[in-house]
Amino acid sequence: MSNSSSTDINRTPRILVVSVRGFRFQVANCCIYEFEDLLTDLELAQLHVSNPTRDFDIACKIYRGAKYFGSSDNLALKAAPFPTELVLEHEYDLLFAVLDNPFQFHLLESIKGWREKCRHTACFITEMWQPDLQIKRLFREPWSNFDHVFLGVTQCVEGLRKLIKPPVTYIPPAVDTLRFSPYPNPPQRLIDVSYVGRRSPNIHDALVKRAAQDNFFYYHDTLKGKLEIDNPREHRVLLANLFQRSRYNITNYAKFNSTAETGGTQEIGYRFFEGAAAGTVMVGMPPAGDAFPRYFDWSEPIIQVDLSGTDVVEAIAELDAQPERLERISRRNVANCLLKHDWSYRWRDILAAFDLKPSQAMIEREKYLHQLGHSILAEDRNG
Repeated sequence: MSNSSSTDINRTPRILVVSVRGFRFQVANCCIYEFEDLLTDLELAQLHVSNPTRDFDIACKIYRGAKYFGSSDNLALKAAPFPTELVLEHEYDLLFAVLDNPFQFHLLESIKGWREKCRHTACFITEMWQPDLQIKRLFREPWSNFDHVFLGVTQCVEGLRKLIKPPVTYIPPAVDTLRFSPYPNPPQRLIDVSYVGRRSPNIHDALVKRAAQDNFFYYHDTLKGKLEIDNPREHRVLLANLFQRSRYNITNYAKFNSTAETGGTQEIGYRFFEGAAAGTVMVGMPPAGDAFPRYFDWSEPIIQVDLSGTDVVEAIAELDAQPERLERISRRNVANCLLKHDWSYRWRDILAAFDLKPSQAMIEREKYLHQLGHSILAEDRNG
């Protein structure tokens, strides 16, 4: 499938995407960099990769100090000497800042002319937790820079709406489903279980023991500490290849083992979308609340096991005895992600907030997603 239509090739970019990939190298950020890549490929958006310097950090501190004592964004901006990284030459329909936390808004000040050249402004904050709402510094940040704030978590939406002026909307995680989908030519699934990212020690230990006793391929992380990557696209390709070849994927709600950070709230993590899109049979613990059943509204998107890990080996053994059930789960996971959880659908919802339409290339992508998704569901019904 083509990444862009011929009519779009020489078009002046109408979207300016501001990215933190120039200074945030955490492996977890590859999810949102994938979104940005799709926009540059299919919307022909201009990607601005910010790379803040020491002078930028000093300007941020001056701004926050001036804002605290003067309570004025304009006065704070006049006092803060933000360095210029980009000068806008033409007008844009939308400035779209993709941020991994709500303390990065000042990146816009490195773009000269953004207020005059951008009709609309929006930010997508992928991560925020209940304890963040209690941080006083949060409300000295320039929320007024944005016409709309999109959050990648559900639990802070109502609280943030009460505290800032711009409208706040939940945008669930998504995935490049065409990259993660094993169709139209599914590879052989030679990995029995994959478990990457945060993990339950008990589940991990049970799977390590099973792998030591049997012909059982258990793939897991062995590194420790902060994980950083050099090439986000390559990492996403590698992860997709891994999941496409995994029969089971252990998947738990986001940051399940970091309650001090999350305040005990539970959110849908990106791993659910990646594992389902790749056709793995997900085993683990989904988040409590109504969000997960709303977005994963098909039969058996996940097989629940206790985080204590006492039942994971038994659950997998029971599923292994039902190969037809496994095939149905895998097909439905892939098909429903193609139909509901591609980044193109999230982008359409974001544009709708400004009465903007997606590019022709993005529309063509959606058509192909529906065609492929429905063909897999038809195979499931016929099987």
